[in-house]
Amino acid sequence: MSNRNKKQSKVKEPIKLRYKALSNGNKSIYLDFYNNGKREYEFLKLYLIPETTIESKETNKETLRLANAVKSQKIVELQNTAHGFSVSGGRSKANLLDYIQGIAEKKLAKWNGNRRSSGYQQYMALYRHIKQYAGTKTTFKNVDKKFCTGFLEYLKTVTNPNHNRRYNGGLTLSENTQCGYMKKLEYVLNCAISDEVTNLNPFKQIKPENKPKKRQADVCYLTIEEVKTLENTQCLSQIIKQAFLFSCYTGLRFSDVQALTWGKLGKDSDGSTIIHYTQNKTQKHEYLPIPQKAVGFLPDRNGAKDTDKVFYLPSGGYTNLQLKTWAALAGLSKHLTFHVARHTYATLLLSLETPIETVSKNLGHSEIRTTQIYAKVVSKSQREAVNKLDGLTD
Repeated sequence: MSNRNKKQSKVKEPIKLRYKALSNGNKSIYLDFYNNGKREYEFLKLYLIPETTIESKETNKETLRLANAVKSQKIVELQNTAHGFSVSGGRSKANLLDYIQGIAEKKLAKWNGNRRSSGYQQYMALYRHIKQYAGTKTTFKNVDKKFCTGFLEYLKTVTNPNHNRRYNGGLTLSENTQCGYMKKLEYVLNCAISDEVTNLNPFKQIKPENKPKKRQADVCYLTIEEVKTLENTQCLSQIIKQAFLFSCYTGLRFSDVQALTWGKLGKDSDGSTIIHYTQNKTQKHEYLPIPQKAVGFLPDRNGAKDTDKVFYLPSGGYTNLQLKTWAALAGLSKHLTFHVARHTYATLLLSLETPIETVSKNLGHSEIRTTQIYAKVVSKSQREAVNKLDGLTD
C-alpha cells in the first residue's frame, strides 16, 4: 500500500485530547474539537502530574482513563447532534443505543473511569437488553407505547445472564429486576425529553397494573446461634467459610471481601484492627473498625504482599453453590448468600442496641433510611418473641 493510500485510510478523530503545560509542572488536559464548523476547546479540570514515582504513574494512568471516558461521551453528543439529536417538539432519528451509552459514559466519568461502578454497569446492561430486544438501529422515532409494552414482555421471558446456567439452567429476571430496567429506560427517556431528543415518554401511557412492581423482599439473616452452628460445621471450601464468617462480623459485601488486600488492613491508635477500603458499589472510601472475632477468620498471611488479596474466592455462582451445601450440612433451611452475612451483621448490631447511625456508617450507607429496614426487622423479631409469652399461662 502506498503512503498516499495509507493517509486516505486513516480515520480522523472527531475530538482530540490536548495538554497545556502549567507553571507548577503539571499538565492541564483539554478537548480540541470542531462544532458546526467552529473550533472549540473544553478544559476538563483534570491534570497530569510529573511521573517521579510508581504512584504518580498510576495516578496519571487513572486520570487519562477518565479523560478518555469524558472524550467518548463528548463524541456521542456531537454525533447525536449531527444526526438529528435535537428536534424541538418531535421524536428524532437519534440512535437509542448511542444515547444510552452516552448516559453510561457519564456515570463512568463520575466514578473516575471505574467500569465496575454500579451506575455504569446498570446502563450497559440496559444497553445489551435493548440491543437484544430491538437491534442496533432503533431510533427515538421507534420508541412508542408499543415498543415499551413489548420491552416489558421481553423482560418477563429473558433469562438472567448473571445466573450460572450450569447449575440452574438460566433463570428469568425477578420482578424487581424487571422493574429496575423499566425505571432505567424511563430515566433515559426523561433525559431525552430534557435534551429535546424526543417529546414523549410512552411509559406514562401504560397503566400502572401493567408495569412490573418493586416488591420489598424479606430480609434473610442469621441468628447468633445459627452463626455459631456454621462455625462448628465443616464447609467443603475452607476459604469460602472463612470469608463468609468474616462478612458476618464486618458487614462487607461479597465484592468488597473479594477485593480486600492485606494492605487495606491496619491498626488504629488503640491497636485495634481497622480496614481502609473503597466500596466497589459506591466508590466511597470507608474506614471500618472490625472486631477481634472477625480477625480470627482471616487466613494466614504467610508473607503475602500488601497488594495480595486476603481471600482468593471463586466466582459468585460457585461460591453460592458451596454456601448452599454448607447450610444443608449445618441443618439450616435458610438460603445462604453473602448478602445474608451482611444482613446478619446489621441485625446483630441493632439487637445489641447499637445506634442506627453507627450501623449505617459501618455498612457504608449513604442514607440512613436504607439502614432502617434492619431496624424494622429487629422490631418485628422482638415483637414475635414477646408474643410467645402470651401462651405461657394458658
